[in-house]
Parts: sequence; structure tokens; C-alpha cells
Amino acid sequence: MFSKACEHGIKAVIYIATRSLEGKRVKIDDVAENTGTPEAYTGKVLGLLTRHNIVQSLTGPYGGFEMDVNKIKQIKVIDIVRAIDGDSVYSDCALGLSSCDEADPCPMHDKFAGWRGGFKKMLETTTVAALATKLQSGQTTLIR
Repeated sequence: MFSKACEHGIKAVIYIATRSLEGKRVKIDDVAENTGTPEAYTGKVLGLLTRHNIVQSLTGPYGGFEMDVNKIKQIKVIDIVRAIDGDSVYSDCALGLSSCDEADPCPMHDKFAGWRGGFKKMLETTTVAALATKLQSGQTTLIR
């Protein structure tokens, strides 16, 4: 459903948010270790998220990644998905056809269109703060 980059980006943002809520900044290796993502890949994804102002990057010996606590409450999962994967998950054909719409649908078009609307709504209404809070409380995990 999401690209691997997007999956890693969502996990990274949730982890960074939990640490930021604790007033801490994190290094790339810490994010990689706590999200189960290769460090080089984590760096590329975090660079993209920094360019989209989802996370902040500070350089130097006390640098790392962090998020503004107020922004954590405002950022929705859809913001992360758009930054990494764009809107293709909401518009592309379920079967990968180059053209698929109401006038000329693929066999899955009707079923997928209904699911896609609910999925998009869930991403639009789920905040990073809600996910970070669940992680902090131990209700969820980022790696297995």
C-alpha cells in the first residue's frame, strides 16, 4: 500500500515525535535502530521529511532530528504520505492500469474506490501526536 520509503518515514516521524515530546533530539543511528530501518536509508528519508518541514534537522555535536511539540499535534499521517509517496495511493488504479476511471473502470475500480475514500479519511484524521502517545505508553511498537 505504501512504498518502503513511506513506511520507514512514518515510523521515523513517530519515533522522533516521541523523543521530542520528552524534550530530546535524536541522531540518525538512534532512529534507524528504534525503527528497524537501515541507517543510510533512514538518512535519505529524513532528508526528504526535513525538506517538507515535517521534522527539523540540526547539525553539530548537539544536533539531530526533532519536531516542534505544537507541530506534532497538527501533523497528520497524510502529510508524511504526501511528502514521500505523493497522492498516487488515492488516485492510481488498483491493478496498475495506466487509465482507470468511472467511465472506463478496471475490474476492481468500484471496490477500491470505496476503500480508498475511507483510507484517505483515516490518514487525514490521524495525528502524529496520537500515534506517538500510543508508542510512549507501550500500547504499540515500531519494530518486531
